[in-house]
Amino acid sequence: MQSFIHPALTEQLLFIDVETVPLFPEFEELLPDAQKLWVEKSRQFRSPENEDPAVSYEKAGIYAEFGKVICISVGYVQDTADKRFFHLRSYAGDDEKQLLTDFSEMLKGWDKPGRFLCGHNIREFDVPYLCRRMLIHSIPLPSMLDMGGLKPWEVRHLDTLQLWKFGDYKHYTSLKLLAWCFGIPSPKSDIDGSEVAKVYYRDKNLPRIQQYCERDVLTVARLYLKMVQQGDIVDEAVQLRG
Repeated sequence: MQSFIHPALTEQLLFIDVETVPLFPEFEELLPDAQKLWVEKSRQFRSPENEDPAVSYEKAGIYAEFGKVICISVGYVQDTADKRFFHLRSYAGDDEKQLLTDFSEMLKGWDKPGRFLCGHNIREFDVPYLCRRMLIHSIPLPSMLDMGGLKPWEVRHLDTLQLWKFGDYKHYTSLKLLAWCFGIPSPKSDIDGSEVAKVYYRDKNLPRIQQYCERDVLTVARLYLKMVQQGDIVDEAVQLRG
């Protein structure tokens, strides 16, 4: 692990997870120019080659050009003399610009020397996605997200996926798998990432997605604590903030 991974950092970490969906429920709702652009974009991963772009559009939510953020959940550990607390808060809604603005303002308040963001695969997904969507909405990037011009050791993003790789770049390890390895309850007990768009557009059940996102954040925090051998977070210690 990198040299800065030390138990003393636990209370300096803001654990984070993001949920995203396609911009529209169906491919046919895209304007003609956007449909053509999706056809070009989806050629990178469509399989087989003749797969209908309307079918592959189910994956549009993971691409910031064709998706949007509907929920960001964050949490942090607070250790007292005799008890550990875990504070959770979510930013969720249909108005992506307002959601991102509120999150950005919170992040500015969290931004103090020695503090980090922590998540699973946040370096390759959550952080780049948030930055791209903020720029599309003309929202200035908070310094904790903006990596422009920084040296690798100056980036304050702690990624449990990268920690688990120990320099091995051959494969991806899911949060669900690592939770199982460490005996942590699965965060996918209700839905998983592939079902988020359906729950959002068909079921119109954003609270269910928010709960799923919060479970992921709690799981990442528990995973990190296991990795640095600093105990656990009991369910009774979780404090939800509005």
